[in-house]
Amino acid sequence: MSRTVVITGANRGIGLELARHYQAQGDQVIGVCRETSDELDEVASMVIEHIDVSNINAIEQLKIFLSNQSIDILINNAGLFINETLSNMDFETIEQQMEVNAYGPLKVTLALLPQLKEGSKIANITSRMGSIADNTSGAYYGYRASKAALNAFGKSLAEDLKSQGIAVAQLHPGFVQTRMVGFNGDISPQDAAKGLAARIEELNMENTGGFWHSNGEVLPW
Repeated sequence: MSRTVVITGANRGIGLELARHYQAQGDQVIGVCRETSDELDEVASMVIEHIDVSNINAIEQLKIFLSNQSIDILINNAGLFINETLSNMDFETIEQQMEVNAYGPLKVTLALLPQLKEGSKIANITSRMGSIADNTSGAYYGYRASKAALNAFGKSLAEDLKSQGIAVAQLHPGFVQTRMVGFNGDISPQDAAKGLAARIEELNMENTGGFWHSNGEVLPW
């Protein structure tokens, strides 16, 4: 049976490969992005552009666009990656990453919650860098903090949505060769998307709230 999959940040990188994956399976893909791409236009059933997840007015528009649309899978993928160090600290970029990486997914989820139903799934594309236990190298203050916050939000959502039968996962794609990291990753966006989709398929009400690598490894908080 065809499902409806909503993906934020779907115009390129991991988001685009997830769109391609679900479209190839016969699912209806709704790509959400700030600016579309030819590649996304080719695979998405619907593209909703000019949506900045850090802009509450844009999220209200997204809510209106999808007000009559039932959603089976919501993938909060849009993200921002900037490095701050002790010698090069920038609180403005820290705040920007919190808005996009943490508050954005929570705001999108709350806006679209009426469109989710029992059996729907929410996948927050987070990062291993949001693990406090796994941090052995420091720096990346905004990115680490924003992804740790996203993990906390996702865990709370998983608990709060149990009664509605909606499962939530925090998923680390791996170090992926995308523009965000200067194409210096270890795995391709295609392989990352395949792993993420497999974890989403395995997500259920028994394992809701977990934090996984796309390869299936359980990650420490």
